[in-house]
Amino acid sequence: MPAETRSRRSDAQRNRELLVATAAELFAERGLEVPFDEIARSAGVSIGTLYNHFPTRDALYNAIIPARLGALDRIVASALEAEDPWDGFVAYLEGSLALQAEDRSLNDAIAQRLPVSEEIVEACRRNLGGIEELIARAKAGGVLRADFEPQDLVMLASAVSQVIEDSGDWRRFLSFYINGLRTNPTGRRS
Repeated sequence: MPAETRSRRSDAQRNRELLVATAAELFAERGLEVPFDEIARSAGVSIGTLYNHFPTRDALYNAIIPARLGALDRIVASALEAEDPWDGFVAYLEGSLALQAEDRSLNDAIAQRLPVSEEIVEACRRNLGGIEELIARAKAGGVLRADFEPQDLVMLASAVSQVIEDSGDWRRFLSFYINGLRTNPTGRRS
């Protein structure tokens, strides 16, 4: 292969990596609606270069969001290791919602604020079994309301997403929510 062809390919790879890194940073700061031309400008490439690598928003989102949602894997795994079922459940809630607050792109994706690809939806659902186990353990331990269901987490993620957008004081909101879920809010075991 001629050196010029290798150089063009390495330039293309470097541009792609630069676009992914730049978009990830801008999305984390401002959410998934950052304009493509701003991403290209911030990366120091033309809009044509961006569209050459990512012809649609979904293509760019798919290059960034599923990997970033990998942090949820670690949060769920850590929560499942907690000896106390309530502590594990709360650790999952706090960890996953902190992730939303720290990264506006994940806030948008998790809350499904914008239409996202099936790949991103699948990445969000990847830990459903672990989350269901956390809920089942907390219910079996008698510390979580019996009527709480996994789909209630979708409503919580959406509500916290809006709190993050409006005020950012999501931890205060979550503390009210958590107190309403615990079967014995004082923390004393019966």
